[in-house]
Amino acid sequence: MALPQPQQYPFGYMRARILPIIFAVTVLILQSCSHKRQVYKSECDDGVAFKKVSFNHLMDSIENYDRQYIEVSGKYEEGKELSALFNDNTLSGAAGDDALWVNFNPDCPLYLAGTRHGLFEYNDGQFTQLNNRSVTLRGRIDVHNKGSHKRCKATIDRVSLVSL
Repeated sequence: MALPQPQQYPFGYMRARILPIIFAVTVLILQSCSHKRQVYKSECDDGVAFKKVSFNHLMDSIENYDRQYIEVSGKYEEGKELSALFNDNTLSGAAGDDALWVNFNPDCPLYLAGTRHGLFEYNDGQFTQLNNRSVTLRGRIDVHNKGSHKRCKATIDRVSLVSL
């Protein structure tokens, strides 16, 4: 007497049953890992075209961008007499020729997109932390302003966007 054999399913049947489960698990994992960017905008300079430039290119040819409106990304650092943007890929600690002074202007208040929550306001029990974070900034370059104690290569003035 022969023992009953387990039922054999064709490979296509198994794949049709398992693939949706794998897909659903992958989507859940990716959603849990996503970090929603916080974008703070100002109505200053609405309608102005901003040129997106890399940090390295901006530092190498800063004179060409004087009085130009740009968008640049880097690591923001703040402290006593320090408000500067550095290259994300380098270690910093003090402003210098590799830094861009960041001049936030009270005439251009920055609000979280879709709200009236200001960047420098106390919200949800805390202030927005910018220090040592990668940010994208939009503003106007001023090569004649070198920042506090003239330690930076230039200043990004009239900051009208901060994306964290």
